Amino acid sequence: MLSQFYQQEGDQVVISRQQGSEFAKRVADDFNPLHDVDAKKFCVPGDLLFSLVLARYGVSENMHFTFAGMVDETSKLDFPVGSEAFDITSDAKVMLSVKCDGENNACQSLVESLTKNYVEFSGTTFPHVIIPLMAKQQVMINPARPMVIYESMAIHLDRLDVKELKLEADTPEFNYEGKRGKIILRFNLFSEGVKVGRGEKHMVVSGIRAYCQDMVDGLIAYYNDRKATL
Repeated sequence: MLSQFYQQEGDQVVISRQQGSEFAKRVADDFNPLHDVDAKKFCVPGDLLFSLVLARYGVSENMHFTFAGMVDETSKLDFPVGSEAFDITSDAKVMLSVKCDGENNACQSLVESLTKNYVEFSGTTFPHVIIPLMAKQQVMINPARPMVIYESMAIHLDRLDVKELKLEADTPEFNYEGKRGKIILRFNLFSEGVKVGRGEKHMVVSGIRAYCQDMVDGLIAYYNDRKATL
């Protein structure tokens, strides 16, 4: 499922601008300009790194991911032997820290189901969830420079003897002080109608400003236009 979105160069993984951009738009439905092929500061989607970890190490009952560095097309990623805590690095710089505990299952069906459901949920939270969530407190991101940074995410599964998962969004949370804030997006995981797990995605927002409906309308129109034409 992921082979078209990276290349193996010896013991290292490299992701081109085209591959990162294609994953963002075609798999995650994520049209953040940071993932455009011609972006001045291109960034590989964090959800692609998450997906590569699941594909390589399987699914554990408890998993926590901390995104520590910006991966671009020049990054040569080293994936170590799996353990309870390990780092994905590039030139000895930590890009993603992973912690796992509990039982582990490398079932391809489970891995692909969790990957697909989480990535679709994660990629579509902007603008459909984030903008209305901030609007409740009469603030918004800066439309000229929408800085929403993926900080961390965690997943807990009560059991691993399942092959298919369905993700449903839970109540999100937003708190801010001054121009910086934090968004927590929560979700539950179900198998055959029974809740079997839960998770959270944490994001940092900067450049917060007073809410303006005209600017919000323009930002959403810009986003929808990109989605329709790219």
